[in-house]
Amino acid sequence: MNQLLAPAQPEPAARPAPVGRVSAPRVVGVFVLAVVTLLVVAAVHLTQGTSSVGALDLLRLITGSDDEAARILVASRLPRLLAGLAVGLALGCAGAALQSVARNPLASPDTLAVNAGAHLAIVSVAAFGVTLPALPAGGLALLGGLAAAALVMALSAGGQAGTTRLILAGSATAMALSSLTMLLLLLFEQATLGLFAWGSGSLVQSDMRALAQLAPVIAVAAVALVLLGHRLDILALGDDTATVLGIDVRRTRLLAVVLAVVLSAAAVTLTGPIGFVGLCAPVIVRLLAPLAPGVYRHRALIPLAGIAGVIIVLGSDVLLRAVMGAQAGVDIPTGVVTTLFGAGILIWLARRHRDAGPTRRPPGGHAAVRSAVFHRLVVGTIAVLLVVAVVAGMLFGDTWMLVGDIVNWVQSRTGPGYTFVLDQRWPRVVAAVLAGAALALAGATVQAVCRNPLAEPGILGITAGAGLGAVALLTFVPAAGVLAISGVAGLGAILAFALVYGAAWRGGLSSDRLVLIGFGAWQGGMAVITFLIVAYDPWNTAKALTWLSGSTYGRTAWQVLPVAIALLVLTPAVVAARRELDLLSLDDDTPRVLGVRLERTRLVALGAAALLTSTAVSAVGVIGFVGLVAPHAARALVGGRHTRVIPVAALLGALLVSLADTLGRTVIAPAQIPAGLVVALVGTPYFVWLLWRSRASATATR
Repeated sequence: MNQLLAPAQPEPAARPAPVGRVSAPRVVGVFVLAVVTLLVVAAVHLTQGTSSVGALDLLRLITGSDDEAARILVASRLPRLLAGLAVGLALGCAGAALQSVARNPLASPDTLAVNAGAHLAIVSVAAFGVTLPALPAGGLALLGGLAAAALVMALSAGGQAGTTRLILAGSATAMALSSLTMLLLLLFEQATLGLFAWGSGSLVQSDMRALAQLAPVIAVAAVALVLLGHRLDILALGDDTATVLGIDVRRTRLLAVVLAVVLSAAAVTLTGPIGFVGLCAPVIVRLLAPLAPGVYRHRALIPLAGIAGVIIVLGSDVLLRAVMGAQAGVDIPTGVVTTLFGAGILIWLARRHRDAGPTRRPPGGHAAVRSAVFHRLVVGTIAVLLVVAVVAGMLFGDTWMLVGDIVNWVQSRTGPGYTFVLDQRWPRVVAAVLAGAALALAGATVQAVCRNPLAEPGILGITAGAGLGAVALLTFVPAAGVLAISGVAGLGAILAFALVYGAAWRGGLSSDRLVLIGFGAWQGGMAVITFLIVAYDPWNTAKALTWLSGSTYGRTAWQVLPVAIALLVLTPAVVAARRELDLLSLDDDTPRVLGVRLERTRLVALGAAALLTSTAVSAVGVIGFVGLVAPHAARALVGGRHTRVIPVAALLGALLVSLADTLGRTVIAPAQIPAGLVVALVGTPYFVWLLWRSRASATATR
């Protein structure tokens, strides 16, 4: 088998099934233990609810003496329990199959964007007021999930090009699909009411009709995967070996992926996307391998992963209602708990693995060498385009202006109407320009330190930390001022960065480990943000959604000030460290030989990136892809030396966010599209092209 990961110690990675005899009694013992645990969790689950019916009332049903308890059991608790059972089984089996096909322990319906694709398909229909029965909705979700999975698998060379590439391809695809979903939620707020919470996975069921239609689909797909288990065992030995033994590798992979996506789509249709169950369940089963090696055989692994998935889903629901109260089971999505649990598992896995995939190369490795004249020409051209974009931002919007109006406004000669519009508009334009420059500068720094052209500040958890701090303050202190929001967002970003950096440190800093742990922190942070919104401010989700989508709406000069200060202070520092960044982007040995204090330089550089990102997020909310696209485009234009990359990247970032903000304010005026969504929709095709272009080298290094 192609070894994708270089383990530091024994770990529950995807690996071939053991050859020869295995201890059947031990495997049976594992099954018995899993089933007993499941029955205990299910029994506890049935005793919880918003009514006063408890365990003793349910026990009296044996004698048929309590009609009220029977009605509650049939109408509310059994549907919720059975939904958890069906979804956990589906996601657990799907995760096991995807990890085996990709030969990657971090493959799952979440990391392959299957859940995001299925979620977008369902929300797209709901946004236009169309209500579909469970089976047609499941078919639509299947198409969305299949399309997303096919794209991610293609971009990551079937998942075998390395864990980091798989995570980056999946996260970029999921971010783009989630941006589209969030756009629909914002534009069609009334038609999609309640779908934000549902988007994190809720077990609340009004009746049994959807479950009755989807349960046979889940059962048939799960059984088909189990029957496919022997072929998956052989496939795990390697493509060449499997072909020699008579296995059609391509057909087996395709069938396994389709069945896994069918299971994931059915789960999303039933309860919404419940996060990371498909990642955690197979990992937990593989942890039992030292006691029962037979669990690596897929005919044991797949059903055990399904049972583990059920335990995770029902156990998370039990924990949620035990800690937060019975009503929390209705208001707060169960997927929030599973995502937090899954983020922890992902971070734990990342600390135990070291990926040497093809994304670990100098970010400027393929950049062309340009002359100084060409560099000046590029800088001048982008600067002119930025000026044009700023002027366009002042002119366009729900009220269109003329250049003469701006001239009169500068001279304080406009009427009250135009004065009001331009007074509101200029802080938005300045905020977009400065935030774009800050995010691009942070992205160039992160890519140099990580030696990864696909890294960006958001993937390191910095954005989620800033977002969590700001949303928490907006939720608990609605009257908080601008400086308070900026300060708390900055503190959140610094704390998130410190946690990610500390967790990634293990006798040194591995850039791949840093990215994977940052991805886990990002997912965990977004889950906590969802929890805060639905638990404490459920009737004002549009406010938080707009902020999380990256918007300049209502910005003031005071909110722009922290970004300006950060740029004034940190840009000279980053420029002064341009030589060190050039050396860091090469390897670990060259900087040490030339006298660079490697770890201190990394820490200072990443700290500067965290501060730049936090101030940008505090001013305009969460905007992704700028820190990825702008530095990479800058290197493609002027080469890999940071003395040239830094100014071009900053200008490109400012130009990108400025144009996105103007488009968002203009195309559907008076309604608005948050700038972050526009950037994501523009940046995703570039990111996909970037991954696809490097796919050949990824495949060649396998």
